[in-house]
Formats: sequence, structure tokens, C-alpha cells
Amino acid sequence: MILVSSCLAGLEVRYNGTHSLNNKIYQLVKQNKAVTVCPELVGGLSTPREPAEIIGGGGDDVLDGRAKVIDKSGKDVTEFYIKGAYATLEKAKEINATLVVLKEYSPSCGSSMIYNGEFMGKKIAGQGVTSALLRRNGIRVISEEQFDENSY
Repeated sequence: MILVSSCLAGLEVRYNGTHSLNNKIYQLVKQNKAVTVCPELVGGLSTPREPAEIIGGGGDDVLDGRAKVIDKSGKDVTEFYIKGAYATLEKAKEINATLVVLKEYSPSCGSSMIYNGEFMGKKIAGQGVTSALLRRNGIRVISEEQFDENSY
């Protein structure tokens, strides 16, 4: 089974209430070959919500207490991102996920690129909190940009 970011399946759960529909992923969900999750929602955040970025590092740094997730208004939302990462890990284990496809650039889901923490749209190499935790637990994580029919 594949676990995918809810926004990639067309659910309007992104910070601004939109989705990031990927038709291949949507078809997998329709065929019951994939299950959706939004780490930010299961972590306790709502839609819409302030955009957030990691300040001081990447997902591993957040998990190790060396960095924080801060929303655009300056509120520390780190605990929601950590809670969401652990809930997503439990979901991945529950469905025996062999692959997790997450939304690139997100402070939760980015698997190779995230925003740099300045809220200026600049991207840097790094991973989000959920991607980092899943990988620490031996789960294969890729972005929608890396996903194709040969991925699974």
C-alpha cells in the first residue's frame, strides 16, 4: 500500500485551502492502492492556516530540538508538526506502506527541498519533519515530482 499527501489526491487541505492534485496519485487512491494523510491536519492544525517554514535547519533538526517550525505571523507551531509526523508514521505502519509520496517543499512533507525559513519563496535542499521521521524509521519517501508508475 502507498501513503500519499492528501493534497496530492485533490483534497483541499493545504495551508490556503487549496489542493495540489496529481492525477496519477488521485487514480491510485480511487483504485484503493493508496491512502491519504495530511500530517498538518492530523497534527492538530486547521485549514486554512498561516503558512509555516522551518527556521534553523530541516526536519531532522526539528525532531532533535535544534530547529523550530514557525508560522508567518511568528507563532511557534513545532509541536503540531511533530505530532503530525508521529501520527503519519503510525498510519504508515498501520497500512504497511511500502512507499510514501509527499508534497515537495512543505515543512512537513518536503522530501528533498523545503523553503528556507524567510517566507520569501526561496527553496533549499532539505526535508520536512514528517519525511525525516519516516526515513528514520526505514520508510521510503519520495515527492510527487519523483513519482511515476515505476516508483511502486
